[in-house]
Amino acid sequence: MSAPLPDGAPLLKIRDLTVSYATRSGPVPAVRGVDLDVFPGEVVALVGESGSGKSTTAHAVVGLLPAGGRIDGGSIHFSGRDLTGASEKELQLVRGARIGLVPQDPTVSLNPTRRIGAQVAEVLRVHGLAGRREAAERAVALLGRAGLSEPAVRARQFPHELSGGMRQRALIAVAIAAGPQLLVADEPTSALDVTVQRRILDHLDTLTRELGTAVLLVTHDLGVAADRAQRIAVMSGGRIVETGPTEQVLTDPRDPYTQRLLASAPSLAAARRAASPVAVRKGDVPAREPLVVAEGLSKDFPLPRGGSGPRVLHAVRNVSFTVERGRTTALVGESGSGKSTTARMVLALTEPTAGRVTFDGTDVTGVRGAALRAFRRRAQLVYQNPYASLDPRFSIEEVVTEPLRAFRVGDRASRATRARELLGRVSLPASVLQRRPAELSGGQRQRVAIARALALAPELVVCDEPVSALDVSVQAQVLELLAELQADTGVSYLFISHDLAVVRQVAHAVVVLRDGEVVESGSTDAIFDAPTHEYTRELLAAIPGTAARIPAPGGTR
Repeated sequence: MSAPLPDGAPLLKIRDLTVSYATRSGPVPAVRGVDLDVFPGEVVALVGESGSGKSTTAHAVVGLLPAGGRIDGGSIHFSGRDLTGASEKELQLVRGARIGLVPQDPTVSLNPTRRIGAQVAEVLRVHGLAGRREAAERAVALLGRAGLSEPAVRARQFPHELSGGMRQRALIAVAIAAGPQLLVADEPTSALDVTVQRRILDHLDTLTRELGTAVLLVTHDLGVAADRAQRIAVMSGGRIVETGPTEQVLTDPRDPYTQRLLASAPSLAAARRAASPVAVRKGDVPAREPLVVAEGLSKDFPLPRGGSGPRVLHAVRNVSFTVERGRTTALVGESGSGKSTTARMVLALTEPTAGRVTFDGTDVTGVRGAALRAFRRRAQLVYQNPYASLDPRFSIEEVVTEPLRAFRVGDRASRATRARELLGRVSLPASVLQRRPAELSGGQRQRVAIARALALAPELVVCDEPVSALDVSVQAQVLELLAELQADTGVSYLFISHDLAVVRQVAHAVVVLRDGEVVESGSTDAIFDAPTHEYTRELLAAIPGTAARIPAPGGTR
């Protein structure tokens, strides 16, 4: 055990930290001379885009750098002790019990072979905080505390049976199980909808206030940092370029990089950007003509046997909406509200239990064979994760032209020409064509995914959380690209998102889902300016940065 901290001493004290990664061409610096303090009971937000070094800094604190990563210099003192000199066995006693970690990627951070409840209970048992039976009971309570609905049901499920947001909440339950002194939260809410995000962050606030727990909050979401942190440190290129009290950094940013981040943050700078999406140009497409009509869609899934819980999950119940030609309809709601399941039914990737989908006047519910193939050509999908949605074995040219090959459109030369045209349309140079997905940034990969979706000139593109995995500046570029493509081609979007600040920028109409049912729908302006349902008002109130809306840098509140 460490000695009590002197009054006024930081719980976490980082000085001149330097970290590099070994590569074939030699070491690559990732963190360069970082100084950072976190005091007991304080929330410090470490903000920056991908590659800025913020996650590397966080992982260095708990001694969990990826393979090839090493601390080249500096010190990391936790509760008065230098962790850079600690053995792996000593670090294992600190992790979980005294420092909790919420990792960024829930897909790879949970054991796919074990039930969720067992993975939460393991923390309590390993650190001697509970026996087998008590740990199982407390695991259910912790899952509920982390924001999961029906925690007893979720405890019996495996990770693959939960949505990404639900898996992230399970990781948060693991991190808070032992009541640590410091919580290192690496993008803890990036996969969560706004209301659950608020509940999770409210819980972290409670920890800091009641237990003196400190939080190092690693995030690219300046809205979250604005609402939750007492201090903000901004990282770029492995260095901290600006640090200070939250109010000061947000209202009077000194560094140009901080200014650019603020200008791109949709939840903070909404007033500085167009609130309505790019209008459909007259003459391009008939105004308000329906392309997709969903009527009474319902979908049920069986649940695993065991215990006394329900046997069937009613994922979607009697959902109806319209997607007009050349316009964007957004499906919004919490994780598990049925958004993605509804989208899969629209695309005929999942057959509904009840209801039907009409596309351009034709019923496409349960279509098979040639009719399904014809429908596939007219409706495409952009996935949430640009890292996982592109085949790593293909060149970018092969990725983009794959739909053309699948439908036998053109010859090799014409497909290559089409690939160059599509990359130009999404503002990527032709030189990218011979590169692999791993050689591109997240934003570039998502642009490639959009180019691929446009290859067959579809009339409908379903965008399933297309910018949630991207940095705010890249997010802004992709949203502008989608609006420009719609104005140019008349394509319709079914836009799925839990980020209402983003939805306001891109959507013409909004459908609000809760527990698989539509609770409210209407024009974007009507939903945002005069919501009629309490749940919609709750969603709007939970948008990060709502309490810290700021003018342009240099202006006044």
